[in-house]
Amino acid sequence: MKNELKIHNPKSDRLLNILLIGTFSAIALPSCSQSYNATGSSSPAQISAKSKSAVMPAAEPAPIAQMERMADSPAQNVVASADGTIVASAPAKRSLPQLIKKAELTLVVGSIDKSMREVSTIIRKQQGDLLGFQDSQPIDSSSRHTASMQIRVPSPKLDTTLDTLAKLGTVQSRSLTAEDVSDQLVDYQARLKNLRKSEEAVLKILERSGSIRDVLQVSKELSNIRDSIERISAQLNNLQNQVAYSTITLNLEAAVSATPVSGTPVGLRVQETWGQATHSVSELTFSLLSLSIWLFAFIPYLLLIGAAGYGFYRFRKNKTDVAAQKPNLPPSS
Repeated sequence: MKNELKIHNPKSDRLLNILLIGTFSAIALPSCSQSYNATGSSSPAQISAKSKSAVMPAAEPAPIAQMERMADSPAQNVVASADGTIVASAPAKRSLPQLIKKAELTLVVGSIDKSMREVSTIIRKQQGDLLGFQDSQPIDSSSRHTASMQIRVPSPKLDTTLDTLAKLGTVQSRSLTAEDVSDQLVDYQARLKNLRKSEEAVLKILERSGSIRDVLQVSKELSNIRDSIERISAQLNNLQNQVAYSTITLNLEAAVSATPVSGTPVGLRVQETWGQATHSVSELTFSLLSLSIWLFAFIPYLLLIGAAGYGFYRFRKNKTDVAAQKPNLPPSS
């Protein structure tokens, strides 16, 4: 009988047990009532009422239907006690979503340099890190001084950090994005767990004696599994770090533009003229220096040309002197 009960499903076993209890009670209670009635301790009406209450559960399938309804509900766990009472436990706790949060904040401040020092203080206080920094100085007097910073802070301190940074100036824009990676984390963890089990199984196979070919094949498979473990572990750690730390892009803009007033001042004109003059002098000096270098490089050729010219000049002069010193003879008669 015990073996047959094990083959059935739990619901049919439960119903069968209740029917058996009701049947045994229906058989046993009349005999008990007769013996008990003989002693004069209980009346037949009382015994009949007790027997009816004992038989009722066998014909009442309400507990099983109740258990089925509770089992269909995802918010409750169904528990059956030893006395047959159906108990619904407290709803299971759901894990918090794993979010990758990124925020961007644009502020207009009075001084970029002062604000950057205050931002550094806030980062240290919030146990964050400065990932990047860009400082754009104005090219001309009509543009603003701007700066951009990439900050990483622990995710629980993201809102506090944003509120503290917003107090440094006037908020121009503020945005926050979040990406739920709970499924990816669960997937990576499950794959990593299966790969580690596969690694253990392959190691047990490798411990067995076998041919060199089998050992090499198992070693190759073990190497592939370990490569997959390292790759998935790196991806899992990367996701966990992005969840643990949030990124803030902070943009700072100077409050006052450096645009000059209409009409150029005299001082600015003098400064511009002086700049043009010094630029011209430097260009002329550089040109003369370049010419000197070229002349120095061609000195041997210039000396040869000078020597040849000087020799030709001396030759012509000597010839002229000889012609002048020759006496003029009188004409013959």
